[in-house]
Amino acid sequence: MNSINLNIVHFIEKQNSATICCTGNAGNPYCFSCYYAINLKDGLLYFKSSVEAYHSILLKENPVIAGTILPDSLNKLKIKGVQLTGELLNNQDALVKDAYILYHRKHPIALAIKGEVFTIRLDSIKMTDSARIFGKKIFWNRTVIVAANTSN
Repeated sequence: MNSINLNIVHFIEKQNSATICCTGNAGNPYCFSCYYAINLKDGLLYFKSSVEAYHSILLKENPVIAGTILPDSLNKLKIKGVQLTGELLNNQDALVKDAYILYHRKHPIALAIKGEVFTIRLDSIKMTDSARIFGKKIFWNRTVIVAANTSN
Protein backbone atom coordinates (compact mmCIF):
# COMPACT_ATOMS: atom_id res chain seq x y z
CA MET A 1 0.00 0.00 0.00
CA ASN A 2 1.20 3.52 -0.81
CA SER A 3 1.65 5.83 2.15
CA ILE A 4 -1.03 8.50 2.45
CA ASN A 5 -0.02 12.14 1.92
CA LEU A 6 0.55 13.92 5.25
CA ASN A 7 -1.91 16.71 4.40
CA ILE A 8 -4.63 14.08 3.98
CA VAL A 9 -3.53 12.32 7.18
CA HIS A 10 -3.65 15.50 9.29
CA PHE A 11 -7.05 16.48 7.93
CA ILE A 12 -8.72 13.08 8.40
CA GLU A 13 -7.30 12.61 11.91
CA LYS A 14 -8.79 15.95 13.06
CA GLN A 15 -12.36 15.23 11.90
CA ASN A 16 -15.02 13.00 13.45
CA SER A 17 -17.82 12.29 10.99
CA ALA A 18 -18.16 11.04 7.44
CA THR A 19 -20.94 10.56 4.92
CA ILE A 20 -20.86 7.10 3.37
CA CYS A 21 -22.78 6.23 0.20
CA CYS A 22 -23.77 2.77 -0.95
CA THR A 23 -26.28 1.24 -3.36
CA GLY A 24 -29.11 -1.24 -3.13
CA ASN A 25 -29.77 -4.16 -5.46
CA ALA A 26 -31.74 -1.92 -7.84
CA GLY A 27 -28.78 0.46 -8.02
CA ASN A 28 -30.51 3.14 -5.97
CA PRO A 29 -28.03 5.28 -4.00
CA TYR A 30 -28.28 5.59 -0.23
CA CYS A 31 -26.18 7.79 2.07
CA PHE A 32 -25.69 7.82 5.82
CA SER A 33 -23.61 9.81 8.27
CA CYS A 34 -21.42 8.22 10.90
CA TYR A 35 -18.67 8.86 13.38
CA TYR A 36 -15.47 7.21 12.25
CA ALA A 37 -12.00 6.25 13.36
CA ILE A 38 -9.14 5.86 10.94
CA ASN A 39 -6.24 3.46 10.62
CA LEU A 40 -4.03 5.29 8.15
CA LYS A 41 -1.20 2.75 8.38
CA ASP A 42 -3.45 0.15 6.75
CA GLY A 43 -5.78 2.55 4.91
CA LEU A 44 -8.89 1.56 6.88
CA LEU A 45 -11.91 3.51 8.08
CA TYR A 46 -14.05 2.18 10.95
CA PHE A 47 -17.63 3.10 11.86
CA LYS A 48 -20.17 1.66 14.26
CA SER A 49 -23.78 0.88 13.46
CA SER A 50 -26.58 -1.54 14.14
CA VAL A 51 -26.49 -4.66 11.97
CA GLU A 52 -30.23 -4.11 11.41
CA ALA A 53 -29.75 -0.58 10.02
CA TYR A 54 -30.79 -0.20 6.38
CA HIS A 55 -27.29 0.85 5.30
CA SER A 56 -25.75 -2.17 7.08
CA ILE A 57 -28.02 -4.48 5.12
CA LEU A 58 -27.21 -2.70 1.85
CA LEU A 59 -23.46 -2.85 2.54
CA LYS A 60 -23.60 -6.61 3.15
CA GLU A 61 -25.26 -6.98 -0.28
CA ASN A 62 -22.99 -4.53 -2.11
CA PRO A 63 -19.84 -3.58 -0.17
CA VAL A 64 -18.55 -0.92 -2.60
CA ILE A 65 -18.76 2.60 -1.12
CA ALA A 66 -18.01 6.23 -1.81
CA GLY A 67 -17.93 8.91 0.82
CA THR A 68 -16.93 12.34 2.00
CA ILE A 69 -15.33 13.86 5.06
CA LEU A 70 -15.82 17.57 5.66
CA PRO A 71 -14.32 19.71 8.42
CA ASP A 72 -16.23 19.57 11.70
CA SER A 73 -16.43 23.38 11.42
CA LEU A 74 -16.93 24.72 7.91
CA ASN A 75 -15.16 27.82 6.59
CA LYS A 76 -16.96 29.02 3.46
CA LEU A 77 -13.86 30.86 2.24
CA LYS A 78 -11.53 27.88 2.49
CA ILE A 79 -13.03 24.84 0.80
CA LYS A 80 -11.56 21.72 2.32
CA GLY A 81 -12.68 18.11 2.31
CA VAL A 82 -12.06 14.55 1.27
CA GLN A 83 -13.80 12.29 -1.23
CA LEU A 84 -13.07 8.60 -0.86
CA THR A 85 -13.87 5.21 -2.33
CA GLY A 86 -13.48 1.79 -0.83
CA GLU A 87 -15.05 -1.51 0.08
CA LEU A 88 -16.59 -2.88 3.25
CA LEU A 89 -14.51 -5.80 4.50
CA ASN A 90 -15.94 -9.09 5.69
CA ASN A 91 -15.61 -9.63 9.45
CA GLN A 92 -13.35 -12.63 8.78
CA ASP A 93 -10.79 -10.49 6.95
CA ALA A 94 -7.50 -10.23 8.88
CA LEU A 95 -7.53 -6.42 8.52
CA VAL A 96 -10.68 -6.22 10.68
CA LYS A 97 -9.07 -7.58 13.86
CA ASP A 98 -8.26 -4.19 15.48
CA ALA A 99 -11.44 -2.39 14.40
CA TYR A 100 -13.27 -2.61 17.74
CA ILE A 101 -10.33 -1.37 19.79
CA LEU A 102 -9.31 1.45 17.44
CA TYR A 103 -12.87 2.73 16.98
CA HIS A 104 -13.59 2.84 20.71
CA ARG A 105 -10.22 4.42 21.45
CA LYS A 106 -11.37 7.47 19.44
CA HIS A 107 -15.02 7.28 20.56
CA PRO A 108 -15.08 5.71 24.06
CA ILE A 109 -18.67 6.84 24.70
CA ALA A 110 -19.71 4.46 21.90
CA LEU A 111 -18.96 1.53 24.23
CA ALA A 112 -22.35 2.26 25.81
CA ILE A 113 -24.13 1.87 22.47
CA LYS A 114 -24.99 -1.50 20.95
CA GLY A 115 -23.74 -2.14 17.47
CA GLU A 116 -21.04 -3.62 15.31
CA VAL A 117 -17.84 -1.88 14.23
CA PHE A 118 -17.53 -2.10 10.45
CA THR A 119 -14.29 -1.76 8.47
CA ILE A 120 -13.93 -0.06 5.10
CA ARG A 121 -10.76 -0.63 3.08
CA LEU A 122 -9.98 2.71 1.49
CA ASP A 123 -9.02 2.42 -2.18
CA SER A 124 -8.74 6.08 -3.18
CA ILE A 125 -8.83 9.52 -1.60
CA LYS A 126 -9.07 12.93 -3.23
CA MET A 127 -8.57 15.92 -0.95
CA THR A 128 -9.54 19.44 -1.94
CA ASP A 129 -7.66 22.07 0.06
CA SER A 130 -8.28 25.69 -0.92
CA ALA A 131 -6.63 26.99 2.26
CA ARG A 132 -3.32 27.42 0.43
CA ILE A 133 -4.19 27.42 -3.27
CA PHE A 134 -7.79 27.63 -4.48
CA GLY A 135 -8.89 24.29 -5.91
CA LYS A 136 -5.71 22.43 -4.82
CA LYS A 137 -6.24 18.66 -5.14
CA ILE A 138 -4.20 15.93 -3.47
CA PHE A 139 -4.72 12.33 -4.62
CA TRP A 140 -3.98 8.96 -3.04
CA ASN A 141 -4.60 5.46 -4.40
CA ARG A 142 -4.04 2.18 -2.60
CA THR A 143 -2.14 0.97 -5.68
CA VAL A 144 -0.15 3.11 -8.05
CA ILE A 145 -1.70 3.51 -11.47
CA VAL A 146 0.76 4.99 -13.93
CA ALA A 147 -0.89 6.85 -16.79
CA ALA A 148 0.95 7.23 -20.06
CA ASN A 149 1.91 10.79 -20.91
CA THR A 150 0.37 11.41 -24.33
CA SER A 151 1.51 15.02 -24.70
CA ASN A 152 4.86 15.79 -26.31
